[in-house]
Amino acid sequence: MIINIGNHEFTEVWDGVLYKKLSDYPNISEWELRNIIEFVEYEKNHGRNCEIKCEETKTFHFIQEAIKQKQKYIGITKPDKITECTACPKRKGCMTDLVCHTTSIENAISILKCGSLLSALNVRKVPVEQLMAENRNAAGDPADYFEYIMFAWGNCQAGDRLVMERKLKRFPTDEDLSIKFTPGIRFYFKYEVLTNHPARTYDGVLPIKVKDEVILKDWIYKIVVPLEEKEAIEIFVPDKLKEKVLYVGNDCSDIWEWSEKVYSLVHTN
Repeated sequence: MIINIGNHEFTEVWDGVLYKKLSDYPNISEWELRNIIEFVEYEKNHGRNCEIKCEETKTFHFIQEAIKQKQKYIGITKPDKITECTACPKRKGCMTDLVCHTTSIENAISILKCGSLLSALNVRKVPVEQLMAENRNAAGDPADYFEYIMFAWGNCQAGDRLVMERKLKRFPTDEDLSIKFTPGIRFYFKYEVLTNHPARTYDGVLPIKVKDEVILKDWIYKIVVPLEEKEAIEIFVPDKLKEKVLYVGNDCSDIWEWSEKVYSLVHTN
């Protein structure tokens, strides 16, 4: 794996490269150093070595030294707000009190029926090589990625964007994400609570991910369902989870406004 440190638009892993965005390039924060170290450690644990690339020599050497002193950075406390990505119009950053997993209504019904979020490998029950070869794996994710349930920060729109992409079977346009936007179902968790999950891990890219399964009754904080899907969803919500569900009307102009609306609602609930 290659770690490309730079003034990228945002942080992402694509086709074997971690494009690491720094919030104040070429300066690097302790939290960003922790993320890079977590990425290196995660990759090493899965049999992959990392090569770091950075045009700024000073930053490059600083990162190399930090990796040698990983225990100094691995326990760095997360900030309340992360500003590597500043795309969202209101917050201009990721709020870190909550994380969420977003999915389609069809998948949400299956989740509610079984009572757990499951990894792609556990849901699909097909060889991992098949999952890796599918068109939906456009980023070229390796086999182990399919063993985990993945989470985004609570005010992020990436999950809904992915739901739209899989629904349309193409990259969404601006129109798809505004006047044609249809929200997914969001499963919200408190970050500090989910860190106690025995199968949780940090890969340096996502806020957190959990191997195999997350049992809803044990870990869920809130479930956000678009109001127009209430009739389809509510019959599948177990009694013990009914008080966790918020049915929210989509009167928003686009995916960004929706993400802000639901995060603000869950954050204050």
